[in-house]
Amino acid sequence: MTKLSVNINKLATLRNARGHNNPDILQAAKDIERFGADGITVHPRPDERHIRYQDVYDLKKIVTTEFNIEGNPTESSFVELVLANKPTQVTLVPDAIGQITSNHGWNTVEHAAYLQNIISVFKNAGIRVSIFVDPVIEMVEAAVATGTDRIELYTESYASQYAAGKKEEAIADYIAAALKANELGIGINAGHDLDLHNLAFFAEKIPGLKEVSIGHALICDAIYLGLENTVQLYKRQLKK
Repeated sequence: MTKLSVNINKLATLRNARGHNNPDILQAAKDIERFGADGITVHPRPDERHIRYQDVYDLKKIVTTEFNIEGNPTESSFVELVLANKPTQVTLVPDAIGQITSNHGWNTVEHAAYLQNIISVFKNAGIRVSIFVDPVIEMVEAAVATGTDRIELYTESYASQYAAGKKEEAIADYIAAALKANELGIGINAGHDLDLHNLAFFAEKIPGLKEVSIGHALICDAIYLGLENTVQLYKRQLKK
């Protein structure tokens, strides 16, 4: 069954808004695991507007499931942070400094040499590597040369088309990309704008989907439904 990794950035945003420790990020991570999540994801950014670098060190000590750190490896501080904490997985995202949220995958053709070099740094440290990729066959094919263990399919376009009622059109490119990844022996993750409405269809249609990382929608749902109930609702969407 596909694993659910919960991104807790939005909880950190709420905490930082008041400058204290409410909600307690460490306790939230423990509870999310206890409620059934298979992993915890964080995306620390240089301005520390949500997850702080110290949070990563603290979370490393208490996360008992899979720990996934996302970020742009062009930032030397990010590379140092990942190597110091050795998470289960590092997900490399081509974000610009100050970017509100991730909005595209890597051009694995243009940046093949760079990705190969930085991926080897993490893999030599025993860290599984995933890279953000758009559902484009050429980008999936070129990902092989980078040495990445997995790709994370960037799912914003899927979510947008699904919401517009174009389910089959929405999923077509993702199925093709997944089939190519399976053929090439690359693991498949996915994330961005997946929610309780579109997740089950995506998980059902994507062959070999190993993990989804979900934060914003899950935390928003938890406001109405409760955190424990919401984690379990998302887990049910992944049962095939």
